[in-house]
Amino acid sequence: MTHRIQTLNAISPIGLGRLPRDQYDVGNDLTDPDALLLRSADLHSRSIPDSVLAVARAGAGTNNIPIADLSARGIPVFNTPGANANAVKELVLAGLLLAARNIVPAWAFAHELAGDDAEINTAVEAGKKQFAGFELPGRTLGVIGLGAIGVLVANAAQALGMKVLGYDPQLTVDRAWQLSAEVEQATSLDDLFTRSDAITVHVPLVEGTKGLVNAERLAMMKPSPVLLNFARGGIVDEAAVLSALDDGRLRAYVCDFPSASLNAHPKVVALPHLGASTGEAEENCAVMAADQLRGYLEDGTIRNSVNFPNARLPRNGHGDTVTRLAIANSNVPNMVGQISTLLAGADLNIVELLNKSRGELAYTLIDVEGKVPTEIVDKIRGIEGVLTTRVI
Repeated sequence: MTHRIQTLNAISPIGLGRLPRDQYDVGNDLTDPDALLLRSADLHSRSIPDSVLAVARAGAGTNNIPIADLSARGIPVFNTPGANANAVKELVLAGLLLAARNIVPAWAFAHELAGDDAEINTAVEAGKKQFAGFELPGRTLGVIGLGAIGVLVANAAQALGMKVLGYDPQLTVDRAWQLSAEVEQATSLDDLFTRSDAITVHVPLVEGTKGLVNAERLAMMKPSPVLLNFARGGIVDEAAVLSALDDGRLRAYVCDFPSASLNAHPKVVALPHLGASTGEAEENCAVMAADQLRGYLEDGTIRNSVNFPNARLPRNGHGDTVTRLAIANSNVPNMVGQISTLLAGADLNIVELLNKSRGELAYTLIDVEGKVPTEIVDKIRGIEGVLTTRVI
């Protein structure tokens, strides 16, 4: 069986190489695709064909994808958390150093100096005092969000001699294992803001994080702190930041999201969304997204979906003697029971079964001995609450 993958942006050839050409048709002009592979393309303004079984973004954020609509259709949306983590971590550290040493205004000052070498040297000696900065060791960095990027930033800052406070009420066991034992857990956001010399945010932009950095919290910080935002612009209340910069309560704001107001302020360094802009990060994201699509289309495996639970059921060498059913449904009682009853009524033996849920959605993988008749598949699709049923 050949799967059809429509690419809506330029995707690294290294990633596309993970999709064997004898099993996959890949291109940007395909019709009736089985899956969409994209980076920044806005799916909110597109009609998504009924043929689409999955959507994968080669990147972490999914604000350009209508998650709720796709969830209602039983379509998993994949992203690539961690694939660009090192690239973002390095830029965060660079941003911290830019602010600590006043590098951007110092460069602008030096770049505009005129005259011969002697005159420039005299101007340098007279003007450099205005760009005096601070060193990182002993300073406290607050890290909001300890996912793939936040953990790397926290560990790197600690290795540079900083004290690090971390806050993430949803810290996973895997990330906790990766986090340096020297990183201290903040008891709350207010605790973190009160004790930090610099703060960096690494959380997604959702309703609960919109304007997370606001005037009240900025007022809690130590004198002359630094704010870093390489996550999403809306996490920070821009007006509150500009007011804090004007009042001298905030030393600098370094972010990846330029705007007219930010660009006009001398204490802001706004970069052109460079967080994941390295060749390595683009390749890593593309490879991860392609692998996730392949796993889903070929085996029904779900890994790193933003709307469905992780689910993996090994084939265990059953080969062609077993048919796999992949069923997405609303998370309601007795769904597995209804499906099992239909299979048993057709004298079909279940070899393996995996059922996972996440919020209002659930996903079931069932390996059945022999072939599953079309009429049984149709009956499963007809169960109230079943969103999609695939025979693999």
